[in-house]
Amino acid sequence: MKIAIVTETFLPSTDGIVTRLTATIRYLRQQGHDVLVIAPEPVVDEFEGVRLAGIRSCRFFLYKDRKLAMPRREVGRLLDQFDPDIVHVVNPAVLGVAGIYYGRKYPLIASYHTRIPQYADYYRLPFLKPILWWYLRLLHNRADLNLCTSRAILDELSGKRFRNVRLWQRGVDADQFGPQHRSGAMRSRLTNGEPDKRIILYVGRLAAEKNIEKIRDVMERSGEFRLAIVGDGPHRKELEAHFRGTATVFTGFLHGEELAQAYASSDLFVFPSTTETLGLVLLEAMASGIPVVAADSGPTREQVANGVTGLLYDPADRESFTRSVLSLLRDDELRARMGAQAREAARDLGWEGPSRQLLDLYRHVVKARKSRTLPVGTYEG
Repeated sequence: MKIAIVTETFLPSTDGIVTRLTATIRYLRQQGHDVLVIAPEPVVDEFEGVRLAGIRSCRFFLYKDRKLAMPRREVGRLLDQFDPDIVHVVNPAVLGVAGIYYGRKYPLIASYHTRIPQYADYYRLPFLKPILWWYLRLLHNRADLNLCTSRAILDELSGKRFRNVRLWQRGVDADQFGPQHRSGAMRSRLTNGEPDKRIILYVGRLAAEKNIEKIRDVMERSGEFRLAIVGDGPHRKELEAHFRGTATVFTGFLHGEELAQAYASSDLFVFPSTTETLGLVLLEAMASGIPVVAADSGPTREQVANGVTGLLYDPADRESFTRSVLSLLRDDELRARMGAQAREAARDLGWEGPSRQLLDLYRHVVKARKSRTLPVGTYEG
């Protein structure tokens, strides 16, 4: 099968979308399929033998560290040259407009990964939310099938009149992440030379909607903890100012073995965001054998068993986060038990299942388009 993927982000960028995409592409190539990736420049020179086509991009004023590509006719030209059996538009918003427009002549899947309308509140643009929902619905409803990564988001999209929405299963590489990567040297790095202190870890993009500022409440309660913030983004300078005077280390992005070591060498993972469609970093932390404290939301409830693999706090109660973190950091036995249970819950997920499911969905949409039996109906893969 010839599969064209049009995505708003790809390597060398790092986020949950890119992690899912790279795992999926590896699987598709292993199964002998031909893949074309169309993404904003710059893209890496090579990945798993697939053809990578970069579209000229520019900086976005809200995310100055991320480049966006405008919808261009070049996308249509590339698709015509490749002549795919199916087009998959990932997170259509800007470049994805061209993916939807030119991809509609082929069997077409779109996947939803970012709750863009919720971001409007954090950037003081709440009046844009109805417009953003209308815009995203307009794009997605031109696809034969829409995918999302949690049941909570599936319900949300269905309630917003997105058609033919199906769940794309979650996954994590439990071989890449695990307790075996624990490192004394990494603990020293994350604590600025105080490895005996308990480490609170955050991993992800540093953006206003992530609610990272909330973690300072814990740091002000005791000098026995250290905070490691792994990642980068447009909000970094504000966060560095916010955490000034606390025992906080900003590492920037970590990749590969270093990232695995950061997870496994920490004592607790925190996830204050309520705007995620899944939160892949939760699964990476759990696979690493550390418990999590996360904001109680639909997507997090699907991953974190409250009181078993971690704790879910009430985001409307300012003290709830601090109480949850302190209860775990000050109870070594409870933390160890939850960490072991978190590892057990994540270890069998893998990426083969979600990738195989996606390939089945590709085949189903191709078959349905050929037989003109769309809409796809109730097929879930």
